[in-house]
Amino acid sequence: MAVVHRLTAGWLVDHLSFINQCGYQICDSFVYPGDVTLNTSVTSTGDCHTTTFAATSSSRDGPVPGPGDGVETEGKTAKKRYVFREEFFDISKPHIAAAPEEQLCQGCPEVSLTELICNSRMFGGVFFFLSLWSNMLFFFSPLFILQKRKRKCIFNQGELDALEYHSKVRKLIWEGTLHLVQEGLKSGFLQRAFAELSCRKGVVPGHLGCGLTELCEMAKQFPAVNESDHQAVHVLDDETAIPEQDLLSCVTENTSNYAKIVVLMGQKYLVPPKSSFLLSDISRLQPLLNYKKKYDVIVIDPPWENKSVKRSNRYSYLSSWQIRQIPVPVLAAPNCLVVTWVTNRQKHLHFVKDELYPHWSVKTLAEWHWVKITKAGEFVLPLDSLHKKPYEVLVLGRVQGDEKEALRKSEDVLPVPEHKLIVSVPCSLHSHKPPLSAVLSEFIKPDVECLELFARNLQPGWTSWGNEVLKFQHIDYFTLLQNQ
Repeated sequence: MAVVHRLTAGWLVDHLSFINQCGYQICDSFVYPGDVTLNTSVTSTGDCHTTTFAATSSSRDGPVPGPGDGVETEGKTAKKRYVFREEFFDISKPHIAAAPEEQLCQGCPEVSLTELICNSRMFGGVFFFLSLWSNMLFFFSPLFILQKRKRKCIFNQGELDALEYHSKVRKLIWEGTLHLVQEGLKSGFLQRAFAELSCRKGVVPGHLGCGLTELCEMAKQFPAVNESDHQAVHVLDDETAIPEQDLLSCVTENTSNYAKIVVLMGQKYLVPPKSSFLLSDISRLQPLLNYKKKYDVIVIDPPWENKSVKRSNRYSYLSSWQIRQIPVPVLAAPNCLVVTWVTNRQKHLHFVKDELYPHWSVKTLAEWHWVKITKAGEFVLPLDSLHKKPYEVLVLGRVQGDEKEALRKSEDVLPVPEHKLIVSVPCSLHSHKPPLSAVLSEFIKPDVECLELFARNLQPGWTSWGNEVLKFQHIDYFTLLQNQ
C-alpha cells in the first residue's frame, strides 16, 4: 500500500510501493523480424498477471526471441514485469546529521524565534567556514575579491520571514513526524538498523536526460495546434514507436489494463495502465485544452525561480507572471481541489496564497507539509537547518463557483483539514515527489478526473502534462523481473 500508517497527524507513505503497484506488466502482442509473431493470452490471479507466449514463424531466416527478451519458448509461460529500482530509495543515513539533543527520538525542544536566529547565526558561520575551505582557490581569485560584498545585516528580510514561518510550524512537524515514525518502527517498515548501513547509490546512466525538454523546444517549429484540430487523442496500441509530432500535438492515452512501452528518439519509456499524458512546454498547452476534460483534482509542481536553479542550470524555471497564465480555471471542474507544491521560500508561499489562488478563483483551505526521513526514521536534514529544511509545503484550495454544484460534489466527502503531514523516504532522483492519490482520496469522490501539471512521471487514472512528463518513466529506472 502507498499509505503504510494513517494517524491524526497525517500519513506515513511508501513511495516505492506506490510506483510498483501501478501495474508495470507488459501483456502486448509483438511482431519480430522474420515474421515471427507472438500471440499472447493473459491470465490473472489477484494482482499477478501471467502472459503465455506462443511463437509461430513463416520464415527460418529471422531469430526467435530468447529468454534475454523476456520471452520463453512455445508452451511455456513467462512474466514480463518491471519494478522501479530500489536503490533510488535507499536513503539510510541523513544527508547532514543533527546533534544528539536535536534528533527526532529525543523529543521536541521548545525553541523561540530568537533562539532560532542565534542558532542559525552559529550554523551559518560554520557553513561559511566550510565553504571557504572547500573553495580556497576560488576565494583567492581576483574575480572573487571583486565580487565579494560584506552584508550589512546577517539576515535579509526573506530569511527572517522564513525563520518566523519555521518557528510556527516546527512543533507540528516534529511531533507529528515522531508519532508516524514510531508507528513505522513498530510495524517494521522503518528500522533503526538501517542507520548503520552505508547508503548505496544507484548509478544512473548519463543518457537518461534524453532530451525531452529539447524536444519540446524543437516542437515550436511544428505548425501550431488550434482548437479545431480533430485529433485530440492518440491511443496507444501494440506499436511502440510514436512519431514525435504526434506525441507533441495531442494527448496520448493508454486505455488498457496493462503497461505499454513507447519509443521516443530511440529511448524507451513505460506508460502505466489507464493513464494519459501530454509532452509539451507551457507555450503549447492547446492539445490539453482540446482534450476537453474537466478535472476534480489538479496538482501543480511549478519550476520555481530561485538562485540555486539559476546557478545549476539544471532545469528551466518560470516567473510568477508565467505561472499565473496557466489556464487552471478552464481545466478545473466545479469545486476542484487544487494542490500546489511550494519551495521553502516565503515569497513563493505568499504569492500562491495572496495572488495566484485569488487570480484562479481558488480559496485557500490548508497548508500541508511533506517531511523527508531516512529508512531509520531520522530527518534527512536537521529540522532547524539554515540552508535547507527536511520538509516542503503544499497549499490546498478549492475552486469557487456554483454553490449548488459545489455542495453536491462535497456530499459524503470529508472537509480538508488545515494541517497534515505526508512523511516518506524520498527518492534520490531530483524532484520525484511522493504520490498524493491515496492521501487525497479521503477528500474527493472516487473515480474523479485528476490532472498533474509540470509532472515528471505518470500515474494510473491521471492525466499528466509537462516538458519532462516521461522523465522518470524511462525504462532504465526500472528492473525487468523474469520468471517470477
